[in-house]
Amino acid sequence: METIKAKSWNDLQNKLFKDSWNKEYKKYISPYVFRGLNDKSHSPNTTLIRLGSGRPDLNNVESALIRNFRKYAFSSIPKSDCIWHLLSSAQHHGLPTRLLDWTYSPLVAMHFATADADKLNKDGAIWAVHFKETHKYLPEKLQNEVGQSGLWLFNVEILLNLFKTLDEFDKSKKSPFILFFEPPSVDNRIINQFAVFSIVSSVNIVPHKWLLNHTTTYRKIIIPARLKEEIRQKLDQFIITERVLFPGLDGLCTWLKRHYG
Repeated sequence: METIKAKSWNDLQNKLFKDSWNKEYKKYISPYVFRGLNDKSHSPNTTLIRLGSGRPDLNNVESALIRNFRKYAFSSIPKSDCIWHLLSSAQHHGLPTRLLDWTYSPLVAMHFATADADKLNKDGAIWAVHFKETHKYLPEKLQNEVGQSGLWLFNVEILLNLFKTLDEFDKSKKSPFILFFEPPSVDNRIINQFAVFSIVSSVNIVPHKWLLNHTTTYRKIIIPARLKEEIRQKLDQFIITERVLFPGLDGLCTWLKRHYG
């Protein structure tokens, strides 16, 4: 693992945008997705793992959660017959799932690493995952699909063509893997946050442990506590705020509370 500490605002930008120049396209297109954490000691773990850590029946817990979400959310969730739409909506609305939220935007990741005013005294971190490197560990069927489609990441349409159920998805593996895909734009929050989801090939896989075992796939950038306030204020000037990332009255009120707190 490459763990590096940012020395300044400018140094942080350089570290986050490292390797973003694409020679083939002659554009700055980063092959990384990002996740910001307001405490460097925290790790990228799914809400389902946090809910049922150590439970031998976690597969049953996942099935029960999805089954009941489908039952009670039927009138509110479009395309609820598609497991990938259903999982994306469930994750988006806070149901514990094996999905994990990421973003294409380094600035959005910086927001989540600095937004908690109660943790400005703690070092934060941004995990940057090279999703093209993670493709090397996918089953051949998935590697071929992402190569033939010309896309950098999967989407729900491709996944649905390959796997109608999570059980089919789980049986596709020979060894554990993590897959990144673009969720459907169920609302403006997903759009504004430039969101990406990851899914692991088994309900029991802990994402950060998988990453630790595949050190070429990611790096971890530490944000010292002394830089957090400066970063937060500059992000606000870039309009990277709750008011934009969480459109609606809830986001507006969260932004105003922090701004005047």
